[in-house]
Amino acid sequence: MKAAFPFAAIVGQDDMKLAMILTAIDPKLGGVLVFGDRGTGKSTAVRALAALLPPITALRGCPVNSERAEDVPDWAGQIDGTAETRPTPVVDLPLGVTEDRVTGALDIERALTRGEKAFQPGLLAQANRGYLYIDEVNLLEDHIVDLLLDVAQSGENLVEREGLSVRHPARFVLVGSGNPEEGELRPQLLDRFGLSVEVRSPTDVAQRIEVIRRRDAFETDAEAFLRKWRKKDAAIRDAVLAARGVLAKVAVRAPALKLCAELCMALGSDGLRGELTLYRAARALAAYEGATALKAQHIRRVAPMALAHRLRRDPLDDAGSTVRVQRVLEEMGA
Repeated sequence: MKAAFPFAAIVGQDDMKLAMILTAIDPKLGGVLVFGDRGTGKSTAVRALAALLPPITALRGCPVNSERAEDVPDWAGQIDGTAETRPTPVVDLPLGVTEDRVTGALDIERALTRGEKAFQPGLLAQANRGYLYIDEVNLLEDHIVDLLLDVAQSGENLVEREGLSVRHPARFVLVGSGNPEEGELRPQLLDRFGLSVEVRSPTDVAQRIEVIRRRDAFETDAEAFLRKWRKKDAAIRDAVLAARGVLAKVAVRAPALKLCAELCMALGSDGLRGELTLYRAARALAAYEGATALKAQHIRRVAPMALAHRLRRDPLDDAGSTVRVQRVLEEMGA
């Protein structure tokens, strides 16, 4: 298997990298939507982060990466049961994929050869405890996106068809990417993604030159390049693991919650998902930075990625959503 490009070696794209780190700290954030130009490192960042994270422990032969015997679904049958380490799963969801391929379906071969009704797991089973990556998510059929978002929120995949009724855990971080010029996502789908960031091709010549240098060095001698960046990747991994351990201990006081609520109200964000995501993302950032309490500075930092994609369009305001969030923050003196 080809080694993934080091996460720490990705040039620029700080918001995209931070959003992915925050979802690694708190998967309850609900995934990341990355919109931007082609060739800006979107898929590279997903694979790099997954490779950076420590491997998961799973039972050998379990199709859903279960760590405990009680979590192995009944339909899996007899498995080895020996614990083994596996890389954090990263599953690509191709365009044009069928619902059966995503959720799983009747195993036709066993039905025809043995006359048995057996379940053939799909991509959701493979992605359990890892990442599900959708490139060009804005071109994916709406009913598939709806299905994915529902499963991502519930953490369970339920399949009832062809005389089968099976379920299995499906807890994964959903990462979608796309080019806005090729179509937009429906507002109700945008709202279901936890964080959203926009990426652009670098406009600084020195930065573009550094991208070329690093990519060429990686493709020329991947082993040497990985050794060079190993310590920096390890530092990010250690910070993520430390943040996971202290996440629940980060103090969240009334003024911070009030700021979250007032900001969402000032922006006209529908429902309460915006406040919850903003709070969780800011708390994850506080834990990542080693802070013991959630502060206004953490909320300011993550507010654009937590709220920009939840705003209603204002035909009288030409400013982008990110600019609108920043402007409201300034007006509030936050």
